[in-house]
Amino acid sequence: MTVACLESLTFGLGHLARAADALGERLLLLTRDPSYYTYELERLPANAALDVVEIDTFDTDAVTARLRQVPDLRGLISSTDTWTLVGAELTARFGLPGLAPEILRLTRDKAAVRNRLYATGLTRAGAVEVAAGAAEASELVLKEAGLPAILKDTAGTGSQNVWLVRDEAELDAALREAAGRRLTGRLFAEPYFSGPVYSAETLTWEGRTRLLGVSSRLMSPEPHFREEITAFPVAFPEARRAALEDWLDRVLAAVGYTDRFAHVEFALTAAGPEVVEINPRIGGALVGEGLCRSLGVNVYEAMIETALGRRPGLMDAEFPGGPAVAFVLGYPERPGAFTGVTGLDRLADMPGAPAWYPIKRTGDPIEHLGDSRGYAGIVYAEAETAELATHCAVAAANAVRVLTVPFEDEGKRAGEAKRAGNGLGQVNGTDRAAGG
Repeated sequence: MTVACLESLTFGLGHLARAADALGERLLLLTRDPSYYTYELERLPANAALDVVEIDTFDTDAVTARLRQVPDLRGLISSTDTWTLVGAELTARFGLPGLAPEILRLTRDKAAVRNRLYATGLTRAGAVEVAAGAAEASELVLKEAGLPAILKDTAGTGSQNVWLVRDEAELDAALREAAGRRLTGRLFAEPYFSGPVYSAETLTWEGRTRLLGVSSRLMSPEPHFREEITAFPVAFPEARRAALEDWLDRVLAAVGYTDRFAHVEFALTAAGPEVVEINPRIGGALVGEGLCRSLGVNVYEAMIETALGRRPGLMDAEFPGGPAVAFVLGYPERPGAFTGVTGLDRLADMPGAPAWYPIKRTGDPIEHLGDSRGYAGIVYAEAETAELATHCAVAAANAVRVLTVPFEDEGKRAGEAKRAGNGLGQVNGTDRAAGG
């Protein structure tokens, strides 16, 4: 009996394979490049319940043909932003359990989600779609969204193509820059909801949502939104936590969410929570790892169970609990070819059992430091509370330095980078790991 996995987040594949085995299933990973999962694959035993097939996962027909060769296909998992819609199409073609494709298409359209929530009274404002090069674009944003506002891609991921505009000069500059960008979706504007940003880690089954916990999301200073530090679980007072769970249940119901994990980013404003975006998946980076450790259970079993159309035990489970966790994304000081990391030898003597999780491979280019494409790895730590875990993770990250060499004479530099590398960055990642 087989559950197919259409690509995966960079981390969590090991937990997913163990979950499949515990439930009597076998996991079939379909991937364009198995090297993306080197870190996870190297840590699995030879008898793991996992088969890996290299295939162009953007070619829906080719993947369909390959899956038709699986005699006992029972479910399909698609846990990345990039392959969400391909996964929805495949699930529909094979009649497998899962959310209706139109719901997944809705969640991948941030403007449509904003408008749906506005229509149901769950946000203070709708989306304002604009054409970046249009003469009336600036006037439309000022009239309909006001300032400060956010301009962003309806299908963006990893904080890419997001502009904070606080005055008319910034608005005009952002519109000019957006006109020169290749967007995944369409450009739209919405009000900027000021306040700390969090991510709710939820599981929904038959339209009921359980809040597993809330992750903090510490960002870079304005005007950028680079994700830097995450901790789990945030210690909300019980009354506020219960109110958040009720609000999230209504938010997900409004977009037709009936089952599976969700990673809901929200700003906690002076007037209450406001959705930033809804991601129809488990959180990226080390959010899944943190859930497993902090709750004391393998939450990926719920991913397998929902793919099989079965009520996940996680909906009703009492969690044995574990440490709180935190992690810091490791960015270099400047763009260039990645050469390695220094300071890892110091982690063994630091509190919180800090560890380095590599993303980039030696020689990989790091061009964008303003969003999640720029981090080369993650420093993880744990403690009794999320606050203490954050302190441990930040202290450990301060001892680590991500190194690059300039891009001048790129071919030569890339070769030098590979030779100079210390072998500590041996797995790559794309937006499948982006942020949370």
